[in-house]
Amino acid sequence: MDIKTTNHFRQLLLKLQSATEELEVISKDSGKPVQLDQSMVGRLSRMDAIQLAEMAQEASRRRKQQLVRIPIALARIESGDYGFCLLCDEQIPVGRLEIDPTYIHCIRCAEKME
Repeated sequence: MDIKTTNHFRQLLLKLQSATEELEVISKDSGKPVQLDQSMVGRLSRMDAIQLAEMAQEASRRRKQQLVRIPIALARIESGDYGFCLLCDEQIPVGRLEIDPTYIHCIRCAEKME
C-alpha cells in the first residue's frame, strides 16, 4: 500500500473515531432502562420503549467495539502491517477497507471464520 493510500486510511480512521465518540456521547441516555408509568402508558407503548432501549444498547455496544478496533488499525498503519490479512498475510482489497477501515481479514479468511 502506498503512502497516499495509507494516509487516506489514517485520516478516515481518525474521522471515524471522532464521529463514533461523539455519537456515543450524544446517545448515552437512549440505552438506559425504561421507566414508564404503567397506569398511564399502554402495553404496546411499553414494549416499543423497551425495544428501542435494547436497540440503543446494541448500537452502543457496536460503537464501543469500533472504538477498540480503531487504535489497533492505527497501530497497524504505524507498523506497516495495515491492509494485510492477519491469517494469510494477503493484501486486503482497498474496496473492503473503504467499507470498514478496521478490517483485519481478507474476505476469504473472514468467510472461513464464520
